[in-house]
Amino acid sequence: MAIKNIIFDLGAVILNLDQDKTLRAFKRLGIDLDEINMSHSLFTDFETGKIDANYFIHSLHSFLKGNASKEQIVLAWNAMLLDLPEHRLSILKSLKNKYKLYLLSNTNTIHMEAIYQEHGQNIFEGLFEKIYLSHEIGYRKPNKNCYQFVLQDANIVGSETIFIDDNKGNIRGAEEAGINTIWAKEPLDKWFLIELKKTDVLK
Repeated sequence: MAIKNIIFDLGAVILNLDQDKTLRAFKRLGIDLDEINMSHSLFTDFETGKIDANYFIHSLHSFLKGNASKEQIVLAWNAMLLDLPEHRLSILKSLKNKYKLYLLSNTNTIHMEAIYQEHGQNIFEGLFEKIYLSHEIGYRKPNKNCYQFVLQDANIVGSETIFIDDNKGNIRGAEEAGINTIWAKEPLDKWFLIELKKTDVLK
């Protein structure tokens, strides 16, 4: 069956990302985010919209025992966000001529606000049929329900869809939902077009 739809991850696929920069920034402030993540649901709750930005910042402020300002916390949290190369947007524009494109990202309000401030609120306008953000839809990859939500909401079929993500766990989740996948060992570039050709859908 021919591929009609492509679902893209955002971070480390379209947008350059370095999560270690945020981990290091918070260690300089005095806390280990990995340790917090192991014992608290704070990050998952934030990425699924169960808590808002103010609650999230206040919680980190408490972990830091007040030894950092709100501005310092936001800067550290956004440290992972890097550049968005123009050539990746050009690839998306070229693919849009043949496929319906969708975006599915595990993210949060602070990161999306920073991305839109840096690159413009309409940076993805016209590229994607719809943008699915975990904090808005209430589901987070690799939860199977996350992918099923997208398929149902977009009224598309998994067998006619390819999902691209840099995270192997997220790839497995999409496969469990019946979606074809391409693992992004590196960010979006010409290699992806080659992988599409291997599936004999680009002619």
